[in-house]
Amino acid sequence: MLSPTESGVEELVLNLVLWLKLAVEASGAVVIGIGVLVAGVRYLQRCFEPGVAQFNAVRLSFARFLALALELQLAADILSTAVAPSWDQIGKLAAIAVLRTALNYFLGKEIRDTEHEGEERRPDQS
Repeated sequence: MLSPTESGVEELVLNLVLWLKLAVEASGAVVIGIGVLVAGVRYLQRCFEPGVAQFNAVRLSFARFLALALELQLAADILSTAVAPSWDQIGKLAAIAVLRTALNYFLGKEIRDTEHEGEERRPDQS
């Protein structure tokens, strides 16, 4: 009976995971790009509105795009650990994953806090 290495299955799985990782990383970059465009358009709209412009909505919208992109990048890091050939690379990936998770946590906390502040400012509509 052939082992996975001898049959080429291991190499096939490795290549599939690497392609999937690349696709997930690219998706994260696309999400950031779309977020920048959407935030830019909303920012310009707010600049030309009469009265005091409220930019918190623009920040919240962009923060949601960043949170999604961070989740995608974290998923790519997890895929990397599946094919990391050395403990050194696994350690680096773990450090990156911890940093991205912490960033995502605090970004999510800021989104929730800002949304909560917005709800407190709205008058009751009963």
